[in-house]
Amino acid sequence: MSLRPYGGSRRGERGMVTAELAVATLAALVVMLLLSWGIYLMVMQVRCIDTAAEVARQAARGDDSAVAVAKREAPPGARVTITRTHGVVRVEVAVVARPLARNLVAVPLRAQAEVVPEPEEPR
Repeated sequence: MSLRPYGGSRRGERGMVTAELAVATLAALVVMLLLSWGIYLMVMQVRCIDTAAEVARQAARGDDSAVAVAKREAPPGARVTITRTHGVVRVEVAVVARPLARNLVAVPLRAQAEVVPEPEEPR
C-alpha cells in the first residue's frame, strides 16, 4: 500500500481516464450506429413483406386501383413484380438498402408473396 498525498497521482497515469473515456465513447457510438443500421434493415424488410402481401391480395382480387395504392407503400427504390402463372398470383418486392457510409456494403432485400385467386361467383 502506497501512501500519497490527497489528489496526488503517478506521472504515468495522467490523462488515463480521459483516454479510456474517449475509447469507450467511440465504441458506444459505433455500436449505436450498427444497431441503427440493423433496425433500419429490419424495418425495410417488414415493409417489403407487407407490400408483397398486400399487392398479391389485391392483384388476386383483380382490383388494379388497389394494387396501385399498395405499390405506393413499397420502400423507396423498390421494384415490385407481379406474375400470374398456373392460377397463382406471385408478387416479388426487391430493394437494395444502401447505408449512409459509402464504405459499408449495400444489402439486397427481397420479399415474395403468393396468392391463389378466389373463383368468381356465377351471376
